Amino acid sequence: MVRLALAILLWATPAAAMECRLALLLALDVSSSVDAEEDALQRRGLARALSSQDVQAAILSVPGQSVALAVYEWSGRYQQFVTLDWRLLSTSSDILTAAADISGSRRPHREYPTAIGYAIGYAAALFAKAPPCQARTLDVSGDGKNNEGFPPRLAYANFPLEDVTVNGLTIGGQSDDLAGYYLRELIRGPGAFVEEASDFADFERAMQRKLVRETRALAIGMAPLAGAGSGG
Repeated sequence: MVRLALAILLWATPAAAMECRLALLLALDVSSSVDAEEDALQRRGLARALSSQDVQAAILSVPGQSVALAVYEWSGRYQQFVTLDWRLLSTSSDILTAAADISGSRRPHREYPTAIGYAIGYAAALFAKAPPCQARTLDVSGDGKNNEGFPPRLAYANFPLEDVTVNGLTIGGQSDDLAGYYLRELIRGPGAFVEEASDFADFERAMQRKLVRETRALAIGMAPLAGAGSGG
């Protein structure tokens, strides 16, 4: 009986570990460069992207394996706020409920600069509270370069983010090559990439494209290449 119980335990453990295939953490820029109208476009755009049929299909593409989602807003050194705490997305209803909560959220502050390094450091604390998942991805959206506090490279050197893939979504910033800055300074991990939104009105389209790319199940032999570039 002991051997049988041990065999059952060993057989069941991998299945339990497979219940969550991805912990996806979304970081939204609410720094002083983002006005009230742009913030509304960003918040509504994320909710609509998450609700889209393509994103729902990608999230639910592996039966029996959920995606865990959390969202936080960031700006200055100490201005980070959890918009949506970790929840497992196992059904369309789960996804639509999360989208509704994001859509109904309100901005906590609006007068602080752009501290990307601190935003990345904050992600480490949130990942520590995430459910156990096969992979972890941080998704940072922003409309400007770091202008306060330590840069992303020091965040990566000092916070436990070794196994986290970091993708970026730039909003505008073509004139100062924001996408290039994100490619050089922000993204990391196998298959990491940057998606570009021309402005906040384009945020929904870009976010939908990025969420599909991040959450869809990869076909065998179709794993992304390390150092993948901008999504364009």
